[in-house]
Amino acid sequence: MEAISILAFIFTAVAVSYWWLWRQRIFAKPWTEEGTEADDRASRGGGLATANTALFAFLAVVTSLFALFISAYFTRMELDDWTPLTEPGSLWFNTGVLVLASFAIHWCTRTISETIYKTTLLATGVFTLGFIWGQYVAWQQLWAAGYYLNTNPANSFFFLFTALHALHLFGGLWVWMRATLRVFTDTDVEKAKLSVELCRTYWHFLLVVWLVLFALLLST
Repeated sequence: MEAISILAFIFTAVAVSYWWLWRQRIFAKPWTEEGTEADDRASRGGGLATANTALFAFLAVVTSLFALFISAYFTRMELDDWTPLTEPGSLWFNTGVLVLASFAIHWCTRTISETIYKTTLLATGVFTLGFIWGQYVAWQQLWAAGYYLNTNPANSFFFLFTALHALHLFGGLWVWMRATLRVFTDTDVEKAKLSVELCRTYWHFLLVVWLVLFALLLST
C-alpha cells in the first residue's frame, strides 16, 4: 500500500508536469520546421522554455520531498502509539477555495480581455490567501479540541503536511505579488505575464499535491 501510494503520487505529479510542458512546446524541435514561423516561435518562447525547464526541475524536487514524507507517514502508522486524527470539516471548504484559485489563474492566462486578466489575477491571490487562512482556522479547531502537535504522531504529520504545503503557497504568492504589481503599474508587462504563466503551473501542481494529501488524511 505504501509503495503504491508513493508511486501514484510521483506518477501523477510528473504526468501533469510533462503534459503542461508539452502544451508549452518545451519538447518541440524548431530546427525541423521550415520558414520564419519557426524562428519567430523560437524567439518568443525561448525565455518561457528556459523558465519552464527550471520550474519543472524544482517541481521534481518538491515531488520527491512530499513523497519522502508520505513514505514516513505510512511507516509511522504501523507503530502502536498511532491514533487516527479526526480532520476538521472546514478542510472541504478550504479545498474548494484552492480549486477556485487554480481555476482563476488558469482563466487569467487564457483570456484576451485585459479586464478579466487583471480581475482573475487578483482573484487568484485572494482565493489562495483564503485557503491559507482556512488552514489556520482548521489548526485552531484542532487545538480547541485538544489535538496538539505533540499529542500523537498523527497530529504531528497533519500539521507538518499542511504547514509545508502552505509554505510552498507563500513562495508562489511572492512571485504572484511581484507579477501583479508589474501588471497594474504597466512595468515590464511581458516579464510579468511570463511569471503568471509559471504561477499557473505552480498553482495547478500544488492543487494536485493538496488533493493527494487530503485524500491521504481522510483515508487514514
